[in-house]
Amino acid sequence: MDSIAPPNSSSKRRLSGTEVLLLTLACGVVTANAYYIHPIISEVAHSFEVDQGLIGIVPGANQIALALGVFLLLPLGDRISNRKLVTFTVAGQFLSITGMAFATDFTLFTLASTILGFFTIAPYLLPTYASKRVDPARLGAVTAMLTTGVIGGILVSRAGAGIIAETLGWRTVYYVAATFMLIVSILLPLIMDEREAGSDTEPKQSYFRLLFSMFGLIRQNPEILISGAIQGLGFGVFLAVWMGIGLHLPEMGYGVDIVGYLAAFSILNLFTTPWLGKVADNIGPYRARLIFASINFAGVCLLWPMGYNVWLLIIPIMLMTLVGPAVDITNRMTFLKLDPKIRTRLMTVYIVMMFIGGGISSSAGTAVYDAFGWSGNAVLAIVMTALLTALCAVAWVWKGRGTAETG
Repeated sequence: MDSIAPPNSSSKRRLSGTEVLLLTLACGVVTANAYYIHPIISEVAHSFEVDQGLIGIVPGANQIALALGVFLLLPLGDRISNRKLVTFTVAGQFLSITGMAFATDFTLFTLASTILGFFTIAPYLLPTYASKRVDPARLGAVTAMLTTGVIGGILVSRAGAGIIAETLGWRTVYYVAATFMLIVSILLPLIMDEREAGSDTEPKQSYFRLLFSMFGLIRQNPEILISGAIQGLGFGVFLAVWMGIGLHLPEMGYGVDIVGYLAAFSILNLFTTPWLGKVADNIGPYRARLIFASINFAGVCLLWPMGYNVWLLIIPIMLMTLVGPAVDITNRMTFLKLDPKIRTRLMTVYIVMMFIGGGISSSAGTAVYDAFGWSGNAVLAIVMTALLTALCAVAWVWKGRGTAETG
C-alpha cells in the first residue's frame, strides 16, 4: 500500500486505470442513496399515509442536509487524509440508510434520510482526490469518468428502485442499498492511498480558519459563484422534473416500474459522458458549457407538450439526460485546474450551492405539482433552465471568450 511509502512519494503517483474504475464504481454506490426515492415517492407516500405536498420534504431535507454536510465536512479534505474522511462518511451513510430501511413512521424515515444527506460527501471529495493524482491533460476525461459513476448510480437507483418496488415492495430497495453501502464501507478505504493533503512540513490551519477561509477564496475566485449557481439551477431542474414524473405517471395509470424504465435511459450517459468530457477538453469548458446548456434548454421546453404521452416524454428525457451531466463536468473544469491546495474548498462552495438549489427545488417540484399539475412543474423547469443558460452565456463572454478558452 502507498501508506508505507515515503511521505513525498505519493505526491508524484498517478492513478491507474483500475483505480479510476474502482473509484468510479464507488461514486455510483454512494451517490445512488439520494435517488432511490424518485420513482417510489408515491409508494412511500402511500405507505406512510402522507400527501403529495408533504412527501417532498424527504428529498428536500436530504439535499439541504447534504449542503450542510458538504460545508462542514468537505473542507477537511484540504487538511486531513481524504481516505480517513471518506472512511468516516461512508460509514455514516451505511448506518443512516439502514435506518431508512427499518423506519416505522414517516418522521423516523425523514430523519434517517436527512442524516444520510449530511454524510454524503464522498462523491464530491473523490473528484478532488483524483484531480491531484492525474495529468492535467486528462483532467476532463477522468472527471467525466467519475461523473459517469455518479450517473450510473443515479441510473441504477432510479431504474432499479422502480422495478424492485413494483415486485418486492419499496423497503426491499433500501435493504439492497444498505448491503451495497456495507460493501463500499469496507472496500473504499482499501482503494485510496493514505497521503495527507498538503506537505507534512506546512502548518495546517485550524478547522474554523479552514472553514472561514472559503469566503476569502470566493473573493479571489468569484467565478465559483457562477459555476455554483449554474449547477444549483441544473440540479434543481433535474430533481423537480423527476419528482414531477414520479407523481405524474402513477396518476396517468402507470406503475412505479415505468418511472424506473424511463430513468433507465440514463444508460446513454455511460457512453456519452466520457466523450463529452473529451469535447470539453478540446474546445474549452466555457464554450462547451454554453452549447450543452442550450441543448438542455431545448429538451426542457419539450416537457410540457410531450409530457402527457409516455412515449413522447422519452424525447425530452433523452435530451436532458445527454447533456445535463456534461454541464456539471464543464462547471467543475473551471476550478479543478486551480491550485490543488484550494480545490477541495472550492468544490465545497460549488456543491453547497448545488444542493441548496436541489433541496429547494425538490420541495418546490412536488408543491408546484400538487397545486398546478404537470404543466406547472414543466413551467418551473423551463424558467430555471432559461436562467441557467443565460448564466452560461454571461460566463462565456466574461471568461471563456476573453481567455481563448484556456480553461
